[in-house]
Amino acid sequence: MTIRRLLLGLPFLLIGWIATLATVMALGGAAPAAFVPFPSDRFIATLPQDIAITGRSAISLTLRSDAENLVARLYQSGAWLVLPAGLEACIPNFLRAS
Repeated sequence: MTIRRLLLGLPFLLIGWIATLATVMALGGAAPAAFVPFPSDRFIATLPQDIAITGRSAISLTLRSDAENLVARLYQSGAWLVLPAGLEACIPNFLRAS
């Protein structure tokens, strides 16, 4: 019974965590980079020149810019979700390079 409740609550916890990250980022949370999951080809094609792609995978982009309005510009370019990336606390110690 307890495991079932935990499994039913886990998706809500995950959605709440992602929503919190997206809200903090949209409200001006300081992060060295931005993470955009599932970027479209149109989004990539319309990125402004001063936004650099610092990481890319089949399902995400990591972007960086010195502009203060990075998040707004990413949403204007077609990102459906922008999350913080590159925060030191997000990387476990055992995964950091020495």
